[in-house]
Amino acid sequence: MDLFDELLRRTHLSAPSDLAGIVAGQAAAIGAGDVVLYLVDYEQAVLMPLGDAGHPPLSVTGTLAGRAFRTTSVVRSAGEDGGGERLWLPLLDGTERMGIMAMSFAVDAGVDDRTVALCERYAHLAALLLVTKSAYGDAFERIRRRGRMTIASELLWELVPPLLFATDRVAIAGMLEPCYDNGGDAFDYAVNEDTLHLGIFDAMGHGLAAAGVAAFGLSAYRHSRRGGDDLAETYAAMDDAVGGQFPGERYVTAVIARLDLDSGRLSWISAGHPPPLVIRDGRHVLPLVAPPSTPLGVETPLAPEVAEVSLEPGDLLLLYTDGLTEARGDDGAMFGTDGLGQFIVREAAAGQTAPETLRRLRHAIVDGALGGLRDDASALLVEWRRGTERDLMPQSVL
Repeated sequence: MDLFDELLRRTHLSAPSDLAGIVAGQAAAIGAGDVVLYLVDYEQAVLMPLGDAGHPPLSVTGTLAGRAFRTTSVVRSAGEDGGGERLWLPLLDGTERMGIMAMSFAVDAGVDDRTVALCERYAHLAALLLVTKSAYGDAFERIRRRGRMTIASELLWELVPPLLFATDRVAIAGMLEPCYDNGGDAFDYAVNEDTLHLGIFDAMGHGLAAAGVAAFGLSAYRHSRRGGDDLAETYAAMDDAVGGQFPGERYVTAVIARLDLDSGRLSWISAGHPPPLVIRDGRHVLPLVAPPSTPLGVETPLAPEVAEVSLEPGDLLLLYTDGLTEARGDDGAMFGTDGLGQFIVREAAAGQTAPETLRRLRHAIVDGALGGLRDDASALLVEWRRGTERDLMPQSVL
């Protein structure tokens, strides 16, 4: 316990930029050396070293550090000099993948399973401290950025929740692209008792003006949800808010939904937005078609229609913006709903978790064969009772 007690004591009066050195110094108490914290960049492609340890960035693909990040597992290897042992441990805020901690032990250190478990818990505490300290400075944000963010993206990233959350019944992963230049998309989720609340938003246009409308719509959604409104009341409140603030100027398409985590009953309203997709049995893609309501901020005399469907254990639910389906491949053809659904099917069949599926989707459409984005692209991928929640934790805590 002295290891954890002393780390907490030393970080009470520390600045964010001090944390890497304190974590490394305190780890010497258990015989660990060359301790490095790596934070994943916004593109989820590179692990960036924190502090002045002189270590290079490491790719998420093709490295031991990257394997620990992708699989949320502890990876053991020989030390860099061929002697001793090096551990690569995921930095997790609950299940949110923040990066990796690396540490080395001498040949005679005797790194048994108990030591590995202790190191994993130490990495977990370090991750929690990273989250806590991030509110008080920009050190971690600067490390994670390999490009300059637009003001629009700065605004939206401050509003959206973490890219991953899981309980023993559900896992929710998010994606917001392009990460440095998103100007009109946003998403939100909340788990309140036995209900998962979901929202995805696409504001008209691009740039700071669109980001402002998306941020306003998201805030109106949270205000209504936290006030206890049902879906129809939430839609009406958001519609009035956007229409009242931007009369005849701007609108937002959206899907707002609620999932009963006990029964799997899904209710949703589509405000002029692409239909959600359900992936069932790992191979069937089912569009959830319902009569759409008008986009938020567009005057209409019609009341919104709340659609309902029952999910089955193991189903994946995908909410997305049209920037994903409009991405074009090298042949000029659009990805489309079919291409998007089949991509999720392939990743599910390969046993990928929700966050890893979206990370791979991001690299396929932005960096890979699909030829890049023509518009902002966001997604929420939900796994309900799929049984993969424990894959988001290291084996030492199972």
